[in-house]
Amino acid sequence: MFNKLYVGIKKFIVDNYKFLIVWAIIIFLFFYELPFAIYTPGGIVNLEDRIEVDGEHVTEGSLNMSYVSLVKGTLPMILLSYVIPNWDLVSRNEITRDDESVTEMLELEKLYMQSSIDNATILAYQKADKEIDVTREVNNIIYIAPEAKTDLKVYDELLMIDGIDVENIIELKEIVNSKKEGDIVNITVNRDGKKKECQAEIYATSDGLKVGISFLTTYEYVTDPSITVETKSSESGSSGGLMLSLAIYNAITDEDITHGKTIVGTGTITVDGIVGPIDGVKYKILGAVKSDADMFLCPEENYEEALEVKEKFDLDILIHSVKTFDEALAYLNAN
Repeated sequence: MFNKLYVGIKKFIVDNYKFLIVWAIIIFLFFYELPFAIYTPGGIVNLEDRIEVDGEHVTEGSLNMSYVSLVKGTLPMILLSYVIPNWDLVSRNEITRDDESVTEMLELEKLYMQSSIDNATILAYQKADKEIDVTREVNNIIYIAPEAKTDLKVYDELLMIDGIDVENIIELKEIVNSKKEGDIVNITVNRDGKKKECQAEIYATSDGLKVGISFLTTYEYVTDPSITVETKSSESGSSGGLMLSLAIYNAITDEDITHGKTIVGTGTITVDGIVGPIDGVKYKILGAVKSDADMFLCPEENYEEALEVKEKFDLDILIHSVKTFDEALAYLNAN
């Protein structure tokens, strides 16, 4: 039976090899990722649909985060970028680090998104005078410099250095600066649920002594009222932090800071309420206008570019820049 099957398959391949080669080339071209990516105008996400809070109230308007669509650089998508307006082709080196792929970059961006959700939640509860108990800080290693001499890996959870607990970047710098160039430090990490002992050599740079790692902090906490922030697998990044903090605040207070408007915005947020710059403001504004937004909030650093986009495309939308959560809240309450 197997011999007959083998003969049949071989005959089919011989009789149809040209057809099979053509299809193999087409499939390769459609799925092979070239060292490019394409930015396209995104849309908006109504955060009220993503936030579940005990006892939340209904608002007249909506608070929305804007997003950029990123398309992988397959040949068909690259060709389309030369035809479709506002599809912008960029080199993968412009959006990734070292030998990182777009897929790896998106995985890292998901971690940034979780950090953003945590920052927004902690900030909103504190500003609303609601109960939140931060039970644990998780310091995730997100970058290892090429010059670093270490057996650490990206996504290791940093626990201790030379037996000293490390909770933030300041404590890391203090420990490193207490050493000298060439010293070896012992670093305890959580890797895949297990403790592991690693090492790193301290080296000198123009900015001081380093071990060559960067980490991002996420949090574990208990809130009252309880809250759930839902995300989709396609979403990533930290640029929704500002709008998340405003939407959570709106959900856990008796206020309605929307005043019936469709409010869209972008910007990172820190636990202490500082709004940070983002990339892709052009695509986010275009997505907001496409969704009939009344107002667009953006970081101060992106304001000039946002106004240039508004003028270039003659957009009918109010754009306002903010530096902090408090500024954004005050502006919405006054408008």
